Amino acid sequence: MIDRPNEDEEGGTFSPVFDKHRSELTELIHEIHGRGWSPGTGGNFSQVLSREPLRLLVTPSGVDKGYVKPSELLEVDADGKVLVGDMPPSAETLLHIVIAQETNAGVILHTHSIWNTLASLSEKDGGYAISHFEMLKGLQGIRTHEHTEVIPVLQNSQEMNSLGEELRKILRDESNPHGVLLKGHGLYTWGRDIFEARRHLEVLEFLFEVSVRARSLEQ
Repeated sequence: MIDRPNEDEEGGTFSPVFDKHRSELTELIHEIHGRGWSPGTGGNFSQVLSREPLRLLVTPSGVDKGYVKPSELLEVDADGKVLVGDMPPSAETLLHIVIAQETNAGVILHTHSIWNTLASLSEKDGGYAISHFEMLKGLQGIRTHEHTEVIPVLQNSQEMNSLGEELRKILRDESNPHGVLLKGHGLYTWGRDIFEARRHLEVLEFLFEVSVRARSLEQ
């Protein structure tokens, strides 16, 4: 069960557990923005609060991620309906819901970096393959640099319901990917908790940059 937020006489007070989630996620969002991985109002981020029923803490639509406040984060249900908060959620909240339903993700991060966007344009056979980099071992379950990580690439679309179903199919069919790219758009990655999600993002952003640079040297 979720530790529900409580209103005091002045309004806006959350339970300690709920407030901790808000503070931790906001701190990570600010760090991601500061590293140039979520410029402007780009990107969206979420944390699973409960699975039965599914509840997510998500960023609202159209806010600058460098300035988003803990109190501005929204709580939504499995249909993307806002339960707590007074701002609209991103349309891509539906993609966060699919990832939460189909993986063990506790935190989901969507970034718009230069390097992951370039990687998304360089896919082959529906995926972007990265191999023979030591940093691959920073991904959960990977034990050798000889591993080939194939990040699935989906065609970008504004039709979130159909895109969500395509994403669901990928997550069911692929062998435990650590992320998914939307072509010309950006990266979705996740982790069991905020620490693993942050690590996966940092590792993948490094791998996208170094692999894209390496491929340019080969041309």
